Amino acid sequence: MKYDLDRLMRDRALDAIVISGKIYGNPALYYMINGAGLTRAKVIKKRGETPVLIANAMERDEAKAAGLPVELETKYDYSGLLKEHEGDALAAGVAYFLRILADHDVQGSVGFYGMADQGSAYTFLRALQEAASDIEVVGEFDGDIIAEARATKEAPEVARIRDVGRRTVKIVQDTVAFLKHHRVGDDETLRKADGSTLTVGDVHAYIGRQIALQGLEEPVGFIFATGRDAGIPHSKGTLSSPLRLGESVVFDIYPCEHGGGYFFDMTRTFCLGYAPPAVESLYQDVRDCIEHICAAIQVGEEARRYQQMTCEFFKQRGHPTVAENPGTLEGYVHGVSHGVGLDLHERPMFRDVSSNTTTLQPGHVFTVEPGLYYPERGMGCRLEDVVWIDEEGTPHNLTDYPYDLVIPL
Repeated sequence: MKYDLDRLMRDRALDAIVISGKIYGNPALYYMINGAGLTRAKVIKKRGETPVLIANAMERDEAKAAGLPVELETKYDYSGLLKEHEGDALAAGVAYFLRILADHDVQGSVGFYGMADQGSAYTFLRALQEAASDIEVVGEFDGDIIAEARATKEAPEVARIRDVGRRTVKIVQDTVAFLKHHRVGDDETLRKADGSTLTVGDVHAYIGRQIALQGLEEPVGFIFATGRDAGIPHSKGTLSSPLRLGESVVFDIYPCEHGGGYFFDMTRTFCLGYAPPAVESLYQDVRDCIEHICAAIQVGEEARRYQQMTCEFFKQRGHPTVAENPGTLEGYVHGVSHGVGLDLHERPMFRDVSSNTTTLQPGHVFTVEPGLYYPERGMGCRLEDVVWIDEEGTPHNLTDYPYDLVIPL
């Protein structure tokens, strides 16, 4: 949580942190400015002190929504520095940052975070380090302090995730109603009013409209895949494919708040009209697994244990898993969980590796999403809910939607 930042900075011997870049697609900066509607900004935080927001003068009113002390970029006169350095953007940028750091008396170890092109960030930070005698530029590769703080959510964050979940469920409900509205042709394909075949592309278009109507965004798309495509976990579906009775349909939807805020993530698998025995068997194994994992969630348990439990469960049911063969393309082929927040995939992580010492804690919000995939048999199944652990350590399922396999037509 955000109040953990000073402790995390102390644990990592950081005297200050700088978070910068564009706001959209930059969870670290969005987090620090509390989602204020800015285009780009910088935040300077010294250990033990309140962060300071440096904003564009044209966005000075929007900057107030961050709830932080605000300074305007004009104070540091980048344009003047660019003239002074004869148009050399790198030299001017370094001088500009040195002015900011000096004005805030930043010294010692300084961590840099945010979003920028990798090459330009590398070049800039090297140049800044060469020019600065009283700071040490620090970068973190994995598990940086912003990501660590974001891993546990405060009540207002959970409320926003829950609200996105409510709207996401409404989209799924409306999509199912849309499918049920169509008649079935003699060839067991769904037909539109004009008699033409309803395709996956038609459903994609409908889902996209519903996401917009709910005031949400789909920055990384969604999955509505049928038949063989349902057997490939991240196949979004072949747009020209017809909707047929009896085929497994994987509907994985993960929108976020407008403006790049909090995500939700849910998946349901269903068949239209009826489910063939093979799909029904696959579905039952996945449903039994998600119920088994959800029942075992408890504070203090190692996160990696849930991946182990999932592999053990599916192995007992006779399916290949990544525990026995990490390269398997059939059976259970992915991880069972990931954190959800300002990123679709964030901490806590559930990888079954010895270096993953993460334990479940109050404030964690994460998915539970076992799945089984057999593309060459033309089927796949995944079920996914979002779980939050409250401050008392009690898990709550935030996905209020049934697991029904068959959608009657």
